[in-house]
Amino acid sequence: VEALDHVNIITDDLTGSADFYASLLGLEARNAPPPLTPAMAVWMHDREGRAIIHINSLDCTRTYDREVTPGALTGPPPHVALRVSGHAELKARLDARGADYQENLVAAIGLRQIFTADPNNVLLELNFFGE
Repeated sequence: VEALDHVNIITDDLTGSADFYASLLGLEARNAPPPLTPAMAVWMHDREGRAIIHINSLDCTRTYDREVTPGALTGPPPHVALRVSGHAELKARLDARGADYQENLVAAIGLRQIFTADPNNVLLELNFFGE
């Protein structure tokens, strides 16, 4: 494994989900490549231009199709963990949204964590090393 390539989220609120990741994590929303349309998918890019979160509508075409019900919290063990920076700024963004979150400190390895859910109830583990 070289790296985590992307996380795929299937939602009934494409715009709200994209806005969440843009405002909280500073990711840039871009159209997914054809044959996907803007009504089907938005890909969220990091500062390096990598599409790290793919957000798809419920009716988006999927190669491996299965029944999907957005909204049930993924919780531990299944969750999405992202290595991020800017702990104070991100925490202020969560506070400004009135978001529910929990913090954790793993002092032995210099890791601060924030756990919160996205609009689809996907649990996010935001990891800050050395902050």
